[in-house]
Amino acid sequence: MTDPLHADSGSPQNTTDFTVNLTQTRVDKSQEAPENEAPGATAGVSWERNTLEKLAFASLHEQRLARRWRNGVRLAWLAFLIGAVWLGVNEGSSTQNVTAPHTAVVEIKGEIASGAEASAEMVVSAARSAFEDAGAQGVVLLINSPGGSPVQAGIINDEIRRLKALHKKPVYAVVEESCASAAYYIAVAADSIYVDKASMVGSIGVLMDGFGFTGLMDKLGVERRLMTAGENKGFLDPFSPQTATQRDYAQAMLNQIHQQFIDVVKAGRGERLKETPETFSGLFWSGQQAIELGLADHLGSLDFVAREVIKAEELIDYTRRDNVAERLVKRFGAAMGTGAVQALRASAAFR
Repeated sequence: MTDPLHADSGSPQNTTDFTVNLTQTRVDKSQEAPENEAPGATAGVSWERNTLEKLAFASLHEQRLARRWRNGVRLAWLAFLIGAVWLGVNEGSSTQNVTAPHTAVVEIKGEIASGAEASAEMVVSAARSAFEDAGAQGVVLLINSPGGSPVQAGIINDEIRRLKALHKKPVYAVVEESCASAAYYIAVAADSIYVDKASMVGSIGVLMDGFGFTGLMDKLGVERRLMTAGENKGFLDPFSPQTATQRDYAQAMLNQIHQQFIDVVKAGRGERLKETPETFSGLFWSGQQAIELGLADHLGSLDFVAREVIKAEELIDYTRRDNVAERLVKRFGAAMGTGAVQALRASAAFR
């Protein structure tokens, strides 16, 4: 009788089946191991990867935005500079025909000073262009100024008289609100002066202004420590006392400049001037009074002079002005120190 156990174990067929089943079981277990051994491991890896990807994409997005912003700003500045240059080149350009008969206009407005629009450099340059153009039948100095530098006014006066003699063209001064001091110094170079009846004209005088703080400093117990090389180097210092000798010296200099002013007015106005004790005292008068005193000739505006006197109604403005780029430079750059320099500078001025 055969033992079933031994018979099965000794059977080759049964042995093969057992081996196959055992191998299959191991394979199945190996496939199920990740899920059974660490159920949260795969989920953790996936979350970290997603987070890193989000951070990377966010960083790239921010970099793109920053790059676009920088490029946009650069393009905006480039457009601004191109526009400023274009305006600077084309500003003041005229499409009018300067060879056709016309009245040339040169404005003298605001303070007459170096670096200002009413400086000798700007006015003389404009006047030369006006006189040289063949179509200009006459030149009008359109004045609205309270005065300024005697040096700048003297340069302009000399050049106007030279150009007038060279080109044989008439010159007229037309006064708007004000033609005082250095502005009148320029106006007398014209052949005739036209004013409004309410214009302010005159102020033929010279002044040098400043302050003295010596008494106040003594009361406050403040000592001024000024060291100079030269006995009179600091005589215009507002914190130092002024001696009689220094005062006399400054007054003599002012008197000399005043006499220069008087000589220019007499040469320009000639016999038309009706001199009185107040004529050169620094007083100013209305336009109507100025005509009566011989300081002006007639009542009239710019259009009136062009139409009725010069007989060339078309107006062409030759005034030189700062372009956009120069205005920006003055506003944001060099102009920052102008106030301080002017406050420290003591010079004679026609006002």
